Amino acid sequence: MTQSDHKAYDGKRVVVTGGAGFIGSHLVDALLGAGCARVAVVDNFFLGKIENIAAAEGYGDLFHLYREDAAERTAIEAVIEAEKPDIVFNLATKALLYSFFNPAGACSVNLDIALNLADLLRLGRYGKLVHVSTSEVYGSAIRVPMDEDHPLRAETTYAAGKAAADLALASYVNQYGIDVVTIRPFNNYGPRQNDGALAAIIPLTIKRILAGQQPIIQGDGLQTRDFVFVGDTVDALLRFGQCEAAKGQVFNVASGRETSIRTIVEQLCQALSYKGGIEIQAQRVADVRRHLACVNKATTMVGNIAPTQLEDGLLRTVEWYRRSNAR
Repeated sequence: MTQSDHKAYDGKRVVVTGGAGFIGSHLVDALLGAGCARVAVVDNFFLGKIENIAAAEGYGDLFHLYREDAAERTAIEAVIEAEKPDIVFNLATKALLYSFFNPAGACSVNLDIALNLADLLRLGRYGKLVHVSTSEVYGSAIRVPMDEDHPLRAETTYAAGKAAADLALASYVNQYGIDVVTIRPFNNYGPRQNDGALAAIIPLTIKRILAGQQPIIQGDGLQTRDFVFVGDTVDALLRFGQCEAAKGQVFNVASGRETSIRTIVEQLCQALSYKGGIEIQAQRVADVRRHLACVNKATTMVGNIAPTQLEDGLLRTVEWYRRSNAR
């Protein structure tokens, strides 16, 4: 963000659900750096990590952590009452792969959080909601590039819960005129992404190579994703959070570039100087086959949203995991 962009957050009070997670923790750092009077995180540490918010804790009373579950109405209501935020960024969820272990829970948590936040906004308890959804609501592309009007064809219960949350928020906007903007990021990657249980392809591949193991490709590796660097997503979230014209709308946040899983694995092998073999496993059930975002709506509203080139972003990500692994 530019210095003028930073000024829009001077003195603001913000709550970030899922703020100890991957994207959420980067957003928290950016908000504190932008001059917020107070940034509160709500996180139950399902995948969040305390080390992700280490820098934020250095801000003293400007930062506060609530170890709570945003899906619990009484918990999130108490936080909102205590913090009286100008804006809430909702990034709380459970990982897509969790839906293969607990399909009902992975689905319901997304809707429950959205309904809690929508209802509190309807009651005037805070000012604005930036809801972070996912490109998974679209399912496999039936046309490319995929714009915000692409049919919602959720292929996992995680995605179904996200789609239900998006629709519920749209209904609240329609009925009550509340100030909500819904962001659908495509495949984020970068420092701090979970590399443990339920890890996505990029951190999983890096972790395996650094551990002397073969990287894994499920299926033929020709399934595609639209990868976007986490710093670019955070910058877009900050811009949408202050954009009055975005009220009530849905926006894709992505690079607008399509990359196969095989290409990603090969680029990571090159970045890590790995020359060994690749383990080929069976295709994952309900795996999205093709994703490529149309970002015209978002760029028209707030400008370029993905300046980081994939090669540069992957190198920065690999270097972070190298340092993290060496500690």
